[in-house]
Amino acid sequence: MLDESLLDAPEELTRADRQGLLRGAAEAGARVRTALRHSAEAGVMALSPEGRPRAVLIAGSGAAATGTADILAALAAPAAPVTRLRPTGVAPAAGALRWTLPGWAGPVDLLLIATTDGSEPGLALLVDQAYRRGCTVVAVAPERSPLSEELGGTRGLLVPMAKAPNEFARETEDGAAPAAAPGALWALLVPLLALLDRAGLLTAPAETLQLVADRLDRVAERCGPAIATYSNPAKTLAAELADSLPLVWTEGPAAAPAGRRFADVLAELTGRPALAAELPEAITAHGALLVGDLSGGEAGPDDFFRDRVEDRPALRARIVLLRDRPTGGLTAAPAARELALGHDTAISELEPEEGGELEALAELIAVTDFATVYLALAGETPA
Repeated sequence: MLDESLLDAPEELTRADRQGLLRGAAEAGARVRTALRHSAEAGVMALSPEGRPRAVLIAGSGAAATGTADILAALAAPAAPVTRLRPTGVAPAAGALRWTLPGWAGPVDLLLIATTDGSEPGLALLVDQAYRRGCTVVAVAPERSPLSEELGGTRGLLVPMAKAPNEFARETEDGAAPAAAPGALWALLVPLLALLDRAGLLTAPAETLQLVADRLDRVAERCGPAIATYSNPAKTLAAELADSLPLVWTEGPAAAPAGRRFADVLAELTGRPALAAELPEAITAHGALLVGDLSGGEAGPDDFFRDRVEDRPALRARIVLLRDRPTGGLTAAPAARELALGHDTAISELEPEEGGELEALAELIAVTDFATVYLALAGETPA
């Protein structure tokens, strides 16, 4: 259950936030600026590639790396295929994940590695594979990590992962920040956006990324712990999602990866299941979930005399509609609302302010990141 009283108690939220997740969300804009500086220092902004890569491969683990791969694929797909390499197995010694290059990968392909850890032996082995195949390798990873040593300046380009200000304040008991912590996504994503901009696969110049940082700062002002729930979109969404199964329906190019990111981070930070799908396919893909036990309608027969003191609240489906400006002005949102109304299913909606595609993406991710943190802190299993 969600302790809604905690949402409007900033000091209590801060005490419950032992991993510094709220500060991490608030500092996302600063993380973008630091990542831009690291990219420039690593030489990314000065690159002049000769032609485009045949294909872009990206590897990494955790919600931040998965979100990075998903966003890059959505933005760069029209110019070149972007494929996330999924782990192909587990090393028996330490239970570490393994990755393998496709058989066709070679000198005309680009391998991107995104990791908040940098100690995964499987990624170091992947760098070795790529070096032997002649692939170009670019990695974003913590400085002075085993992966950075494997690159060694000759096997690829390393961009040190941007640390948030006051990073030490957000360490867990074992000394590691949570992989899904807000801000980690931007530390991995921004250098790779800048790189693919230089390669001509997408449009993300430094000026646009500065606008993204500014948008993240504005969201932090609207969604911070001191802002009351009634005027705070992230706290409002967190309260609405209490005791629900979120069905994250997205519309528009920026909304789709933001919705999948929301579902992934909900699972990783709160242990709460969520399903994401794009409109209009979501209407048929999730339609069956709006009836039966998960519906918001009348429940089935019950034992009137049953002791309900220890009962957990029933889990009900709730649609979370994330919208960007649909291509061509066509929208399936009215059909989604009508379906929800017809099945007595609650619906929450988020739509970004005017701006470019990356700014819209940043706003949707930032608001849902804040909402996830509030769910983690005010739920049964606080972070």
